Amino acid sequence: MSSLNLDDFTDLIERPDGGVRRDAEARRERQIVPPGALGRLDELGEWLAAAQSAVPVRPIEQPRVVLFAGDHGVAELGVSARAAGGAGELVREILEGGRPVSVLARRLGVPVRIVDMALDCDPDSLPEAVARHRVRRGSGRIDVEDALTLEEAEAAFRAGVAVADEEADSGTDLVVLGDVSVGGTTAAGVLVAALCGTDASVVTGRGGLAIDDLVWMRKCAAIRDALRRARPVLGDQLQLLATVGGADLAAITGFLLQSAVRKMPVVLDGVVVAACALVGQRIAFRAPDWWLAAHNSGEPGQAKALDRMALEPLLDQGVRVGEGAGGLLALPMVQAAAALAAELPEKPKEPETPEAMEPEAEKQQQVQEQKEQSETE
Repeated sequence: MSSLNLDDFTDLIERPDGGVRRDAEARRERQIVPPGALGRLDELGEWLAAAQSAVPVRPIEQPRVVLFAGDHGVAELGVSARAAGGAGELVREILEGGRPVSVLARRLGVPVRIVDMALDCDPDSLPEAVARHRVRRGSGRIDVEDALTLEEAEAAFRAGVAVADEEADSGTDLVVLGDVSVGGTTAAGVLVAALCGTDASVVTGRGGLAIDDLVWMRKCAAIRDALRRARPVLGDQLQLLATVGGADLAAITGFLLQSAVRKMPVVLDGVVVAACALVGQRIAFRAPDWWLAAHNSGEPGQAKALDRMALEPLLDQGVRVGEGAGGLLALPMVQAAAALAAELPEKPKEPETPEAMEPEAEKQQQVQEQKEQSETE
């Protein structure tokens, strides 16, 4: 039995400040560029103002990429174009600067933090800062066994909460959240199908390396089998993560919810993060108000999850690589929205013409006449 009470998040998470958002909308109407002329940048600026409780909105000065990493036992079935247990190598490539997220982060000047939750490699082969939150070595094969014990799921969830607190306490003002996994999109597909009440084929995508038809069929079958195991535990979100999720997915869910508690905006990267966000929405219905969908990755499970949360992706560039790369592409758009909302000048006030002043003068004269008449009576 878990000691973690997920219902607490419903009480702890508030919506972004609606009054501040109305003030931001009013300010936008006074600026020299007509409202709507900047498209979604207007909406983004107002959303940021509400999240920050500040008008004008403050610039995004300390963004950070946070990636949770893990290997999934279901990858042994050949559901991915990458070999099972290969996420550790991806992590090392990111640390060495050779992955797309590394290049983009360098170009944008954004630090990248990787958190190992269940990589299938020796923890001593990774920096201590990466491996210190690890819960186990690899997650279970979800088509035939649980990904985690309930205790491991709670430990992973709490690790995600702790990382969110660390980021908020360090002054991070926006997080690009992603995953580094092999088999993670299969687990994500199970979560989305279970929570949306749909079939495996509806949520099964091609993954980051565009798997062929045979691998797609194996992946679809794995999701179908895991889905049978997921349905009996749908009412308990922590048990759901333990049964068909994984340590990295449980940590991402905890991170998302605690970020909303701490009022720290999060940009969602791909299907794995979207699936965890969907679990988070089940736990605390106000939490998605603190999240932005970065891009459309082409994964049907991601589209299903985002639609259920009413989150519209900012970009549609067909980026399937994961690892936070698509989220980083959206970051300059968010920063541009903040700058425009804060720095565009307001329209000068038009001087009142004599014609415009006449009605007011007549009104004052009528008031004066009524006052004099009252005194006479």
